[in-house]
Amino acid sequence: MQRPNIIYIVSDDLGYADLGCYGGREAPFGAVSPNIDRLAAGGMKFTQGYANSPVCSPTRFALMTMRYQYRLRGALEEPISSKSKGDARLGLPPEIPTLPSLLRDAGYHTALIGKWHLGYPPAFGPQRSGYEEFFGIMAGGVDYFTHCSSKGDHDLYLGEDEHMEVGYLTDVFSKRAVDHIHRMAPDAKAGQPFFLSLHYTAPHWPWETRDDAHIAPEVAKNLFHLDGGNIHSYRKMIHHMDEGIGWVMDALRQHGLADNTLVVFTSDNGGERFSDNWPLVGGKMDLTEGGIRVPWIAHWPAAIPAGTTSTQHCMTMDWSATMLELGGGQPHPDYPLDGVSLQGVLRDPAASFERPLYWRMNHRQQRALRLGDWKYLKVDQHEYLFNLPADERERANLAAREPQRLAQMRDAWLAWDQTVMPIPTDAGVSLGYSYADMPQR
Repeated sequence: MQRPNIIYIVSDDLGYADLGCYGGREAPFGAVSPNIDRLAAGGMKFTQGYANSPVCSPTRFALMTMRYQYRLRGALEEPISSKSKGDARLGLPPEIPTLPSLLRDAGYHTALIGKWHLGYPPAFGPQRSGYEEFFGIMAGGVDYFTHCSSKGDHDLYLGEDEHMEVGYLTDVFSKRAVDHIHRMAPDAKAGQPFFLSLHYTAPHWPWETRDDAHIAPEVAKNLFHLDGGNIHSYRKMIHHMDEGIGWVMDALRQHGLADNTLVVFTSDNGGERFSDNWPLVGGKMDLTEGGIRVPWIAHWPAAIPAGTTSTQHCMTMDWSATMLELGGGQPHPDYPLDGVSLQGVLRDPAASFERPLYWRMNHRQQRALRLGDWKYLKVDQHEYLFNLPADERERANLAAREPQRLAQMRDAWLAWDQTVMPIPTDAGVSLGYSYADMPQR
């Protein structure tokens, strides 16, 4: 089979149940995510898929390197702050092999449209790590109209040059992605595929829909937008992103490329303050399920059976490893992958394999291990053991009932922790808000 074009769509802070295909409710205006729901209906939906971290930039390190993010100093920030601009330590080092660099070496056109959040030039940048083209933001979040970061700096780039463009950021990214597909189509039809990372900021704060340009001057003082937003504007932000994904799929169909294009949709971590994570508990910054279990949808009509569901356990770096294998790229021998390819599962939804998944957070000294039906969790000084098929809300702590299993999983986590970098004392944790700003979950 001809190698597929690949579009890796990453939303930002999307909750597990925000989408219709994951049980989300309709909004007053109608279906929130009809185009993404169609991707799921025409492909495969994963119900036990995870992000590598419950916060954005660490997950993106794993996405790029196909390795546990804890192997690189920059990924130990939770997350990288816009205050780190100019810091030559905090970012993705250009010498590290990445999914785009290895696919580029395998003959793909590579581009990132959207959010980078892996360090600033001149030390770091998308085009220093394998993307031939870049249009988007370097920071973790910007205003949707002024395109300024929380520092007040204008943060929209074409390559490494500042770029001024009028428009609502979600639409700007979607339209740029459509233009990119039009440009790539002739080569794709001739046998040279493309890899497009389309990394939205939606539905990340500030809480601005297309109709909220008047909010921008006020939000500029604090992009966390602590005194604004609601579930209605939040759902509309998701819907704007969904419309753009519809435009992208229309462009693929226009050029006859939809059948042999792998489109993967996910979120960089669990939902934030207005999200719906049902039936999960917690959200962004938490290693409870609501912070790390996220939607994973794969659409590739030429290879993936339509309307299928998989319960395979997987995380961000596994999907990147899958794309590398499907694209014919080869891992660098000095940087063996931690990610495991899911190619067999994509072709046969009944296929599955055991996949232990490990997490660690500086914030609240959290640790977690998912192994089969069981999850070991530590938050602050408290340890928990959950049987997730029976208790997805992680309310029934079985640690006292199953002390041997708890000890075994704790020991496995401690052994794994010895294989990655220790957390340095100067690693940052940036929460942005506290319980003084809103009640506890």
